[in-house]
Amino acid sequence: MPRQRPRKTGNPDLRSRSQVPTPENAELEAKLVQWLQPQNFMPLKEKQGRSEEKLRSRILTLPVMVAIVVGLVYRKIPSLAEVIRQLELHGLLWLDPTKVSVSALSKRLRKVPAKLFVELWETVRERMEQEPVEQVLSKDWQGLREKFRVIWIADGSTLEELRKRLKIRCAAVESKLGGRMMMIVELVTLRPVQMQYEINPHSNDKIHCDWLLSQLPKGGLMVFDLGFVKFPFFDAFTDSQRFFVTRLREKTAYTTQRVLAQGQRYRDEIIDMGQYRSNPCHHPVRLVSVQWNQTWYHYLTNVLDPTLLSAPQVCDLYRRRWRIEDAFSLTKRLLGLAYLWVEDSNGVEIQIVATWIFYAVLNDLCAQMSVALRQPLETISFEMVFRGLYHYAQARLKDSSVQLIPFFTQHAKLLGLLKARRKRHRLRDAQWAEIWQELQGANPCYSFV
Repeated sequence: MPRQRPRKTGNPDLRSRSQVPTPENAELEAKLVQWLQPQNFMPLKEKQGRSEEKLRSRILTLPVMVAIVVGLVYRKIPSLAEVIRQLELHGLLWLDPTKVSVSALSKRLRKVPAKLFVELWETVRERMEQEPVEQVLSKDWQGLREKFRVIWIADGSTLEELRKRLKIRCAAVESKLGGRMMMIVELVTLRPVQMQYEINPHSNDKIHCDWLLSQLPKGGLMVFDLGFVKFPFFDAFTDSQRFFVTRLREKTAYTTQRVLAQGQRYRDEIIDMGQYRSNPCHHPVRLVSVQWNQTWYHYLTNVLDPTLLSAPQVCDLYRRRWRIEDAFSLTKRLLGLAYLWVEDSNGVEIQIVATWIFYAVLNDLCAQMSVALRQPLETISFEMVFRGLYHYAQARLKDSSVQLIPFFTQHAKLLGLLKARRKRHRLRDAQWAEIWQELQGANPCYSFV
């Protein structure tokens, strides 16, 4: 009988990691320079302080700080001390070799306004929008994207404890969390759209409702979880001609107006919510219920027309909401956002922006691989693409003519760039087809996603 492995304890985001920086990659660096354009940083100015702060600001200018913080993520440099060695011996990104002390860099991360990096993120986002991502999509998804201006996912994630090299500075002092980030990403492309940082790690997601609504354009659709559920938020979507998909809170009272479709394992109906409350939901919503295994799941949307958004599509959209959790996992475990560089909210916000900037570059590379392999983006393993950059760097040392996309395409199976399709996936697809087969046959407007 095989011996069972002992279960690992502790936070999986904070397990051991490599202490050696990853190799350089000319293609990724070119994309970073293209989107960041460090030569245009002059309009971003900051307030000057004391003489020693002025000296640090003259040496560690904004282009230098951007190269350092993005390089920390892109090269997976494990500490500020290691980035100092890298910077002095070899340079980093667009920087020539420069001598800087650890204390100066640490203090600079606390003092340089995070607002400057947020403004930089806005310019990067605008440049990303100018470069549409080619996607391998089914006919159903192509039709869905034509019906809605955008399809976004919104969610928040709490950052890990403020630590120093994985050890709490003082055991007697209670550790505190690093805050909370709120993200919006595109559902199909997984490109980051917008972000916010909240110092309070225990803040409620509902404080971001107005901000989320202001970011979503008219005719757009947003998918979010139960953390944002409140009736005025739903009404605001309908009043402003915006759409949402979310889950039904368990104890929500409602009455059924009419049933659109019904089967043994699904039900599609129009309902009025909040019948026992003084402030009910003023607009009707649509409730789609589906039985998965032995459990019923209930989803809400203000798209009342099933020809615009079918019941299977409502369920599938919410199922794909989990992809933002995958993005959070990648930024924390793979790109090091679980390891906070400084114990200061200003530095934490800078690290968040730098991490998502490089995540956007990595996402762009995975989108190119999706097109090259003619596979949907969700079948591409972001982690294995990132880890495959090491093997590409080694091949590049032996032959300078090797190109990134052809190399990955040739060795896709060996590098594990495509996610394995397992038995549970086939069983899930079979169950999905069984649930909706009756509905599709009775209503031609319904289609599988």
